[in-house]
Amino acid sequence: MRVRVTNGTFPRASVISDSDYFMKVVRNKYGSRRVQKLFGISDDVDAFFYAAILRRFFHIITDNYASYVAIRAMVVFDQVKGHALYDHVLHHALDIYIASNQYGCIALNKFITDADDPFYRNLLLEVVGRNAPCLSNDPSENFVVQHVLKLHDLLCRLNVAVRLRGHCVDLSFKKYGSYIVEKLLEAEESMAVVVLEFLECDGDRLMRLARNEFGNFVVFKAIRVTQEMSRVDPFWGLVHKLMPFLHLLRRSRGINIVNILLIKNNILQTSWSRLFKLPS
Repeated sequence: MRVRVTNGTFPRASVISDSDYFMKVVRNKYGSRRVQKLFGISDDVDAFFYAAILRRFFHIITDNYASYVAIRAMVVFDQVKGHALYDHVLHHALDIYIASNQYGCIALNKFITDADDPFYRNLLLEVVGRNAPCLSNDPSENFVVQHVLKLHDLLCRLNVAVRLRGHCVDLSFKKYGSYIVEKLLEAEESMAVVVLEFLECDGDRLMRLARNEFGNFVVFKAIRVTQEMSRVDPFWGLVHKLMPFLHLLRRSRGINIVNILLIKNNILQTSWSRLFKLPS
């Protein structure tokens, strides 16, 4: 599709009065790129595009190529327009409309990363944290939770961990949910929430998780990080909870867990033997 440009600007009437025409342009790969190049030419041009974007904001933000127009607008437009666009992101994100869409999810992650205003960035992180349980269980939305955990924002991490308390075992059985739980295990502040839930669940359920195609990686990581972080009680709590199921773990995907359990069990037995060895 050819995008018609006159004197370096977009046809004003088409952009302002015909939202369908504007959407047709920005949904096209090359049309999207052309529109982005026109941003910043003048305040008037930006005002025209700003109005057009707001009018179809949800449709733009959830489209593959059109979403890049909104992302670019956040960077180029002045502060007042930029804040208004962030207000629209928050409005839709509150109902998780954006994150439930594949391209909206990508755009939301970009907004969070590129937000130069701490106020709006923190608001977006708070929205993600507050909705962590439902986001984490969705094939597309879970990527938003994974993304915010990569930002190493302590408050957001704690918010996500608290909201996912009681959900960590269930999430660990799922492919993408297990990625989120593994990321929670990477920081001591959120690791405690996950490990406590593992220790409080039934031994049989923890065994089934350790045998699961996704869960075995989570359980192995929980054992490893508690050892690396010198969290002695949680570490040995996991070891002792899983030892009765050693024979079942050997015949499953939990063989990596078996290896570490055997090593630690041998160390423990050696230590006890030395402690109670009678002098000859």
